Amino acid sequence: MNIFSGFSLIAHSIPYIVNGVWTTLEIALVSAVTGMVLGILLSLCKIGRIKILALLADFYTSIFRGTPLILQLTIVYFATPQLIGYDISAFLAAVITFGFNSGAYMSEIIRSGINAVDKGQFEAAGALGVPYGAMMKDIILPQAVKKILPAMMNEFITLTKESAIVSTIGVLDLMRRAQVVAAENSLYFPPLIVSFVVYYFLIMILTILGRLFERRMSRSD
Repeated sequence: MNIFSGFSLIAHSIPYIVNGVWTTLEIALVSAVTGMVLGILLSLCKIGRIKILALLADFYTSIFRGTPLILQLTIVYFATPQLIGYDISAFLAAVITFGFNSGAYMSEIIRSGINAVDKGQFEAAGALGVPYGAMMKDIILPQAVKKILPAMMNEFITLTKESAIVSTIGVLDLMRRAQVVAAENSLYFPPLIVSFVVYYFLIMILTILGRLFERRMSRSD
């Protein structure tokens, strides 16, 4: 069997594979939002004056940055239900794992952005009597986010690519659908190449959109 005849055999399944991109994006988007919220909270703990919160935030980060992502996913999906007596859906396990993992990385990105803000901004806000919470929300964080936009976009792109490992727990994402088609037809090259191409164009589109957004934000300065 040549390559072209292999593609013709799975032609009817190509839309099924491509539709998995929506699950891939859904996992990446929900995880990115979760990671963003966690990242902000963790970064504020790290730069705050309460030592125990800073230590706990650093410990959290070390846990998720120091262990394999696929191991974290396996623990959440297979081991956690045995501890809590409640079955977690594969999709929920994926979102929890990727969201918590992303939060660890985002906390370092956001902290670096906050530290990059001119110290005069902190001093001016303090001199005007602006409360700490309002200062962070209205003055410091908006400036920090502008500085770390490229890193945040890279984190989202990384999430999108790494989400392929959810296929190991049965989530019907782009990767898993390609595997299903491959198994049904005992033919691996064509369906995997289809998913390869879709992933490539998806990441290229996200990269271009990220650059356009960065340029628009820079023009608004």
